[in-house]
Amino acid sequence: MTNQLQKTSDLSVACVLAEWIESVEVNRLPVELVHACEDTLIDTLGLSFAAYNAGYAKVLRESWTGEGPCTVLGESEKRDSVSAAMINGTAAHGEDFDNTFEGCPIHSGAVVVPAVLAAVEAYGLTGRQALKGLVVGIEVMCRLGLVVQRGIHAAGFHPTGVLGAMAATAGIASACNLPSKVIVNAWGIAGSMAGGLIEYLSDGTWTKRMHAGWAAQSGLRAVAMARAGFTGPATVFEGRHGLMHGFAPSVDPDFSILTSDLGEEWWASRVAFKRYACGTMAQPFIDCAVRLSKKVLAEEVKSLVCSVGEGTVHRLWEPLEDKRQPPNAYAAKFSTPYCVAIGFLRGDAGLAEFTDESVRDESVLDLAQRVSYEVDPDDEYPQNYTGRIRASLLNGGEIEEYQPYLCGGSRSPMSRDELLSKCSANLRYGGFVSESVDRIARFADGLTTSDSIPDLSLLELKPI
Repeated sequence: MTNQLQKTSDLSVACVLAEWIESVEVNRLPVELVHACEDTLIDTLGLSFAAYNAGYAKVLRESWTGEGPCTVLGESEKRDSVSAAMINGTAAHGEDFDNTFEGCPIHSGAVVVPAVLAAVEAYGLTGRQALKGLVVGIEVMCRLGLVVQRGIHAAGFHPTGVLGAMAATAGIASACNLPSKVIVNAWGIAGSMAGGLIEYLSDGTWTKRMHAGWAAQSGLRAVAMARAGFTGPATVFEGRHGLMHGFAPSVDPDFSILTSDLGEEWWASRVAFKRYACGTMAQPFIDCAVRLSKKVLAEEVKSLVCSVGEGTVHRLWEPLEDKRQPPNAYAAKFSTPYCVAIGFLRGDAGLAEFTDESVRDESVLDLAQRVSYEVDPDDEYPQNYTGRIRASLLNGGEIEEYQPYLCGGSRSPMSRDELLSKCSANLRYGGFVSESVDRIARFADGLTTSDSIPDLSLLELKPI
């Protein structure tokens, strides 16, 4: 099938992808791919619970109130599919602790998991159908990320919001076993729902948080419309007014990345899980800062200079004076000076390190004032996320730390035990009994082998 698809050059990209989706067989999926999806479920569900008491999650529960059969995590009251996907997806992405990808910093779990689970309840799908949806949705999102790389960020948009709408559509359509013609129309529709500005960087307000949820519910709407007969352009990806032209105009897209080796090369098996509750590109620098703190005291440090990829500067470094004193805890997640300072002083950058109290900590702000950057033209971003910090000391000495890859990524994957520990801590942070992590793990592992409708009552967790 793969070779045939590669040779069918007269078809649109959407048509080639849709034909492949029709051919996916769950019982032939590689074991490591299935495990990656199970781990993504565990991580994403835990993060949705972690955000339960956050202000933005409460506001969404109050404002997305459509009645239906779908679960809102942490709530006994059911909602319609789009409300559930919007709320759960926003919660999963809300603390920027959700999974990412080396190649383009996209967050597939927070989009595809809530979209597919809502479809499961709305349409009465089986666990194996859900697995197919997760695999296909995450794979499509990863491949799209490899095509655009820095292009969407450079244009002022959020890749998770833009590409997520297409991934959610793919996952839901695949889970529902829809024919290729309907899938193509659904993508054509979803392309007009995709979006997500990154202007949240200016003040740390909430809009980035909603991009994953919006993408998830967009996929549900697009699939429902296509099933009913609404049409969309088949050239939604590559057309002269299509997705790439509109959201990544600086990129000369190589669409063979989307259509080659389908079913043989699985990028979805290489998702990365975060150790720290902040932006992807800051993670290796925190590793460096933690190690430096074991060698030198903060009061001995004159400056900390980070070698960075040029594509990260406009989001994580500039305006530098503003980044050195973020206005609130959410803005701090996208400030590398703050992330380096908190990592150095606290030895961690988890949920507890991104509070308004921490952001006002004078010792953290003082050290952040001494953090700066220099662009390294040889930096591998976005194909690889590295960190290098050169510490200049008041006594004239220098110490350097280098982190060559993203911990939790393909070069240093997180173990299942580490992932469960992270999930347990997230449940506790959200106000739920941490031992409930066993229920989440059972749900995730059981979903992928079930020919019956999944029992989402396993996700009715006990509050502390």
